[in-house]
Amino acid sequence: MDTRHLAMLALSDTGFVFDPRTGHSYTVNSTGLALLRGLKQGSSPAQFEEELRASFDCPATVTADIEMFISTLVNYELLGTDSTTELLA
Repeated sequence: MDTRHLAMLALSDTGFVFDPRTGHSYTVNSTGLALLRGLKQGSSPAQFEEELRASFDCPATVTADIEMFISTLVNYELLGTDSTTELLA
């Protein structure tokens, strides 16, 4: 997983995300913000899911939701990888 671009993102506590490489800005909810922070600190999506499930009553779709968020990061070129499945292992 290539997190070089993630490392450059500016994240606010309110979910505002700024990419200084492109000037693009995004907003994420509190779960997305927690996942971005975890990825920036070196956690894997699987570790994040495990922590999320330990802390909250998660819906059955949580795995798919995380996969979709990771795919979005890859599509926006905020996260680099050879394949999205590599990230979820």
